[in-house]
Amino acid sequence: MPEKLLVTSALPYANGPIHLGHLAGAYLPADIFVRYHRLKGSDVVYICGSDEHGVPIMLRARKEGVSPQKIVDRYHEMNKKSFADFGISFDYYGRTSAPIHHQTSQDFFRKLAKKNEFILKKEKQLYDPEAKMFLADRFIRGVCPSCGYEEAYGDQCESCGSSLSPKDLKNPRSAITDAKPVLKETTHWYLPLADYQKRLEKWIAGHREWKQNALGQIQSWFNDGLKDRAVTRDLPWGVAVPEDAARQYGVDVQGKVLYVWFDAPIGYISATKEWALEKGKEDLWKKYWQEKDTRLIHFIGKDNIVFHCIIFPAMLMAHGDFVLPDNVPANEFLNLEGSKLSTSRNYAVWLNDYLEKFEPDSLRYVLAGNLPESRDTDFSWKDFQARHNNELADILGNFINRTTTFIHKYFDGKTPPLAKLDKMDKELIKRLEKAPERLGSLINKYKFKAYVRELMDLARFANKYFNDKEPWKTRKSDADSCASTINLCLQTVCSFSVLADPLLPFTSRKIREMLNIENRYDWHDASSLSIKKDHPINKPEILFAKIEDSAVEIEIERLKSVLQSSENKNDKPEQKQSDLINIDTFKKIDLRIGEIIEAEKVEKSDRLLKLQIKLDGEQRQIVAGISQRYQPRELIGKKVVVVVNLEPVTMRGVKSEGMLLAAINKENLTLLSVLDDIPSGSKIS
Repeated sequence: MPEKLLVTSALPYANGPIHLGHLAGAYLPADIFVRYHRLKGSDVVYICGSDEHGVPIMLRARKEGVSPQKIVDRYHEMNKKSFADFGISFDYYGRTSAPIHHQTSQDFFRKLAKKNEFILKKEKQLYDPEAKMFLADRFIRGVCPSCGYEEAYGDQCESCGSSLSPKDLKNPRSAITDAKPVLKETTHWYLPLADYQKRLEKWIAGHREWKQNALGQIQSWFNDGLKDRAVTRDLPWGVAVPEDAARQYGVDVQGKVLYVWFDAPIGYISATKEWALEKGKEDLWKKYWQEKDTRLIHFIGKDNIVFHCIIFPAMLMAHGDFVLPDNVPANEFLNLEGSKLSTSRNYAVWLNDYLEKFEPDSLRYVLAGNLPESRDTDFSWKDFQARHNNELADILGNFINRTTTFIHKYFDGKTPPLAKLDKMDKELIKRLEKAPERLGSLINKYKFKAYVRELMDLARFANKYFNDKEPWKTRKSDADSCASTINLCLQTVCSFSVLADPLLPFTSRKIREMLNIENRYDWHDASSLSIKKDHPINKPEILFAKIEDSAVEIEIERLKSVLQSSENKNDKPEQKQSDLINIDTFKKIDLRIGEIIEAEKVEKSDRLLKLQIKLDGEQRQIVAGISQRYQPRELIGKKVVVVVNLEPVTMRGVKSEGMLLAAINKENLTLLSVLDDIPSGSKIS
């Protein structure tokens, strides 16, 4: 019987794009794990979706002057596409605003209410008398008692990072109307976690194999004693508290919703139900949620440990019909260029933006080799460039290219025969035989960094084997030895297409296409010499183009400017003298009129267009992020303003030799053009 696994990644909030910290915490490790188990033949289902309720979404909606539904619709689609383009292979990506999720969450609440698992509490909470609504912590602003920042939230100061409660703020006010909040009585349902502490402690005691960061945080909560936890809130956005379940308590549920921490993890269940419906098997979800042989594994960041290791398991215990998590591999945080990620300050690398400029497998490789598995780690663009160029391009890519090129040059593009083996040949074969078990064991133990390291060590050994065997010499002196060398190198390339698939799915697919082999490989095929004599292979292609300094310098400078802007956020908005430039500096910018003579979309990009620009006596290729505003055909013949002395950069593998000027007003972009018929190449001064 194949192992049965239900794997989840923490539901991301649908109030902004996905960034590198998200990927390193909950999504890339899970995807590597799931892809490995699929190759191994396990019965695995990978579930995720958008968390579409809660105050952060309401805050963004209010800021933009739109409905919360409009916000979640936008970011659900954006993030779903970004995940797919990055190769995150969810079996189903749901959303908590879906009707089936509301129904599932309400049914869960009903079951607990029927079993009298809740207790009711009357309490006084802050209320906005003008907006006529209770205020969640994030809807309360005031002066931070620690640093004096005037826009601190009721739960945290974004200036100094202090954790707060609304009562700590000086001069508190409603973030909705600026009115001074008043205390008003309300009633809410609570889950008495203390009733489950002994049962939770016994359950956790049976999982000493869990990561220490999870076990340590859990034990800290146990030591303090678990407290009652509210499961409802007074908010206009969320899953409504079911009236029929509330009737037994005699409480008016008008304006009451399930607290987001309560309904969000139920999203794993509702998304699995939707997956089953999509499969045409309505009850299939029960096989994974209600049969005891299921291994339920939650991949999360450390800020979600308590919810997935104490609160959600207590909910599942209270319900009684579901399996409990088998493991909760939680990663620490990823920092960025030596500083903490901050979405509010835009200090982040956003996935959708990254994918417009670089290949997904490059980031998958670098992030996986630097995952914050046991401590916080740091992502830097220079390290990204170095590991892509020095490891992916110069080691793995080089070995594959030299092997396939040699076959086409000296063996007519067909696999040479395997003759008598020498000591070095046998050593390579031995490593290939052991690789699937060794690498698979590391993945199965959530040691992804070690898996990446040993995978690249195998590529290093393969390169050394090629060098030591010197086939360019034995081609003339010992033809049989040369044939065996190249045969084994090709077998190794084939093995890499399987062993690297969990990490580099796009590259692995390209390798198999190059080798002219089917994609139906399983994990253990990597240990065998499966390519037969005279098997034809397709022409080689460069798998990893080098990343230029200029490409990463742009990203580094953007982050530096964000930090500088953040440091100066309390400055007056007037133009500062240091921002002014003199006429000599301006004269260094070479602006010219150019005519667009060709335009086409850049492959795998929704935003980029590749343009051919006619200047005086020359033609330039420029990549511009304007495809969401302009169709290629409408640009032909357009006269535009071009910065021609800008350092070239490469985006999505396409070289750009300049920049077009455009005016941007909110979300509208317009290329700067000219009214008169000015000759191409004319200088602007």
